[in-house]
Amino acid sequence: MRHLLLILSLFFSSFSFASQEIYTGLFNSDAVSGYDTVSFFEGKPVKGSSKYQTEYMDADWLFSSQENLDKFKADPTKYAPQYGGHCAWAIAANDGLAPGDPTYWKIVDGKLYLNYDKSVWNKWNKDIPGFIEQGDINWAKRAN
Repeated sequence: MRHLLLILSLFFSSFSFASQEIYTGLFNSDAVSGYDTVSFFEGKPVKGSSKYQTEYMDADWLFSSQENLDKFKADPTKYAPQYGGHCAWAIAANDGLAPGDPTYWKIVDGKLYLNYDKSVWNKWNKDIPGFIEQGDINWAKRAN
């Protein structure tokens, strides 16, 4: 079922997500599915709280502490996931947009990448440098 959703999201990506730089899902405006994006860099992702919240790039970012909120506000590009939190493999392999799942993540060279699910994450892990290179090219094309 998850693969069908991936295929559908890739198919509709140019229609339904084209203007959405930060993936937030369909029913809320929470970036990274409400996870504290700073916590990934501390090695243990945790859910954020609306008590520690900010808006960045038309999305709501939730944090588990004031300290993490302050870190993000000081340098949001350092902590925001690459490709707006969309699936890194989908951007690279298909130039498509699919949801990034914060339970399938990796930090590479100080940057956070999310993937759609475990099987996609396993594919992405087979050639991370190649997928990042192609993903960066594909994402840059979307900005133009």
